[in-house]
Amino acid sequence: MNQLTLDIIKLAFLAVLWLFVIAAVGVVRTDLFDQPASPRAQRRAARQQSRNNQPTGPVRPARPTRHSRGTPKTLLVTGGNLAGTTIALSEQQITVGRAADATLVLTDDYASTRHARLYPQNGEWIVEDLGSTNGTYIGSQRITQATAVQLGTRVRVGKTTLELKK
Repeated sequence: MNQLTLDIIKLAFLAVLWLFVIAAVGVVRTDLFDQPASPRAQRRAARQQSRNNQPTGPVRPARPTRHSRGTPKTLLVTGGNLAGTTIALSEQQITVGRAADATLVLTDDYASTRHARLYPQNGEWIVEDLGSTNGTYIGSQRITQATAVQLGTRVRVGKTTLELKK
């Protein structure tokens, strides 16, 4: 091979390497600041959020447990790094995830930035997965739509376990 061919291969390799570095910085930026790096990614995130806010079908109550009577007053973290943390329940929704503006900020590598939300509806508390990678579980069942949570039922987000208490 002549010198010109080698120089072209070197430049192409360098260009591919820089594209990889730019893509990696974009992923880290999105993960740390929860801001898509490009307008195209912003549009994709807006479409995903509008899809998450649409009703996904009828709300199915979880299988009742022996503790399922009464109205929950607090959300208790029963497992994970924040075990023992309680949040008083009101008429406001509770967001769970690694985002700094979430109601319950997790330091869990298995939780997404905006992982799940709990909100009151018709006297019940509903849990909804917000398109997380690892899913949200009620008991051992992964949920795919908004689902009612009964008092005493365990909700798992990553390695963190939550429970509604009186």
